Amino acid sequence: MRTVLSTLFCALALLAADPVRRAPGFALPDVKAEFHDLADYRGKVVVLEFMQTTCPHCAAFTTVLEKVQKKYGDKVAILAVANPPDNQKTLSEYISEHKITYPILYDMGQMAFSYIRTGRFDLPQVYLIDAKGMIRRHFEYGPMARDIFEGDGFIPEIDRLFAPVPVTKK
Repeated sequence: MRTVLSTLFCALALLAADPVRRAPGFALPDVKAEFHDLADYRGKVVVLEFMQTTCPHCAAFTTVLEKVQKKYGDKVAILAVANPPDNQKTLSEYISEHKITYPILYDMGQMAFSYIRTGRFDLPQVYLIDAKGMIRRHFEYGPMARDIFEGDGFIPEIDRLFAPVPVTKK
């Protein structure tokens, strides 16, 4: 009976884990019309946030991302992506109001769909992409992820990407 229960718990843990998949490529402009290509960030951990300027949870997450920048410096690249109804004016105001130093890119929805894979989604959402371009974690705002977006839960998630991989002996 114990073996059956442990097998069941292992199977449930695997189902609950985020599947690792290659991050879809993109090249999107920021508010200065400079393009940012995901391939340019290979070798760094990338924090990819989908946000909207009217989202209060997105605004709160800017504080978390600021802590990420201070802790990791150029070892981590932060890219935020906005979709309509945001535009150059709303993005520029948001950047100025929150003193954002990382790029906010503009998408018409195609790139967001390649990550989120649904026609409708809540914001914010964030993807952690490892240095090899693989999506390692995905978080969507909600009661279970509040500490990720508004507390201290995000830094340990990034720390895990920098932790040495244990070597198994055969």
